[in-house]
Amino acid sequence: MTAVAPAGAPGAPVAAPAVVPDALVQIRRVRKSFGAHQVLRDVSLAVPAGTVTVLLGPSGSGKSTLLRCVNHLETIDGGRIIVDGELIGYRQAGAKIHEMTPRQIARQRRSIGMVFQKFNLFPHLTALENVCEAPIGVVGAARGVAKSRAIELLERVGLGEFTGHYPAQLSGGQQQRVAIARALAMDPKVMLFDEPTSALDPELVGDVLEVMRELAAEGMTMIVVTHEIGFARGVADQVAFMDGGVIVEAGPPHEVIDNPQRQRTRNFLESVA
Repeated sequence: MTAVAPAGAPGAPVAAPAVVPDALVQIRRVRKSFGAHQVLRDVSLAVPAGTVTVLLGPSGSGKSTLLRCVNHLETIDGGRIIVDGELIGYRQAGAKIHEMTPRQIARQRRSIGMVFQKFNLFPHLTALENVCEAPIGVVGAARGVAKSRAIELLERVGLGEFTGHYPAQLSGGQQQRVAIARALAMDPKVMLFDEPTSALDPELVGDVLEVMRELAAEGMTMIVVTHEIGFARGVADQVAFMDGGVIVEAGPPHEVIDNPQRQRTRNFLESVA
């Protein structure tokens, strides 16, 4: 596949954030289509190290697709995604880029943690074994070292007493916190959260958001797709509102959430208030 950022392509963002060359995550004029449906239209976004970016927007706006492009779970049709100076999913050859091999892509994903809406835990493994699995199986960590690290991470997310429990024995909120610990076990440079609380009962949401707040306070770089406006207002360094495959407006929470400039943003925020 060749993906070269187009110049002046139609469907450009209404208010594209400026490119920050030294940002940890750089999304540059990314395009993505599924068949005839263009899901991302020249999307650009910069995420500096140690910051939290929240993506807001209605269903179908392209938020989750953009997130999945960052760790190459979805290929892109144009543009570039760069994490810590490394082009993600592709290698440069002159003016063109070509998709990497599955092994090369897997290596890149080690530094990009991903937490999904549906937890995706292995049902036949305990919480401890779920967290140990990737360090042992992917990077070859010694079992004892991986186990000690997994116990530490489960304690960090408030599940130190549940190391021997299987997913079916845990609540949805507990399963999601195991999923967060599992992602952290690979010591990622950036954490991606794809609507991490949308599958949870309301009373279980708070525990997961609290873990995410703690990660933000510790300086973890995070990109979060969510409808939790309170979390976005209180934790995000920048908020990007997406609709129709473009970033309609982006900036600090006090601007985008509390004083949006675009009517489409205002309408969305009123609908989820």
